[in-house]
Amino acid sequence: MIGLRDLQAAFAAHLKGEDRSDLADAVVGDTISAPARLRIHRHHVAQSLAGALGATFPTVQAIVGEAFFRTMAAGFVLQELPAQPVLAEYGAGFAAFISGYGPATELPYLTDMARLDWALNLAFHAPMEARLAAPDLASLPAEHLFELKVSLAAGSTLVRSNYPIDRIWRASQPGATVRTVSLEEGPASVVVLRRPDEAVFASLGPAEAAFVQALDGGASLGEGAEAALSIEPAFDPSTTFARLLALRAFAALQHVR
Repeated sequence: MIGLRDLQAAFAAHLKGEDRSDLADAVVGDTISAPARLRIHRHHVAQSLAGALGATFPTVQAIVGEAFFRTMAAGFVLQELPAQPVLAEYGAGFAAFISGYGPATELPYLTDMARLDWALNLAFHAPMEARLAAPDLASLPAEHLFELKVSLAAGSTLVRSNYPIDRIWRASQPGATVRTVSLEEGPASVVVLRRPDEAVFASLGPAEAAFVQALDGGASLGEGAEAALSIEPAFDPSTTFARLLALRAFAALQHVR
């Protein structure tokens, strides 16, 4: 009799496409042989996981079509199985897989669209925690504002791309009136945000993206402004910070001095 640990390892290998005689010996067959039962099980698992990936990466599926997507997803499933039971958390490596997926090479932006879909998925399932708002800073002396360090709220992500991912995303939505996007319209950056009942994103200019990236990396507001000003000398940090506050992009401060 095969041990539990070996049985689990054999099932994992089977789901990745490896036929194991020791596993077949552990499965009871009747009118359907044990190997056939295992192949049916593998097929159903692969189809279920491909369906879950389609729900997590709807924009990618809309771009390539369901048939292409399921073939691509099946390849990913053979490479990476879920590590935990929550399927909404499955697919972290899908964007990287797409970048090396030969049939998708003619769609160089597809990897970044997968990154955007994944960021929206993470935001949607992130906890709705307290956010920083303009009144929270009222007690902070103006001369100390540029020393302030803020961080993106839970679920918020900066996604930067060499392609116009924001316009491609909108063109891929059901009912979109504009279906054609020129790749020459890129690059683009977006900040993905958690909302009470959904996940959304806001488009950022190059300097705004540099500002957000610096803040997310631990820089102060003053240091973030310097990073943005190095890209766009006319950048107005006050306007951008006010816009981000209005978007509720930042986590609430633990302490304000």
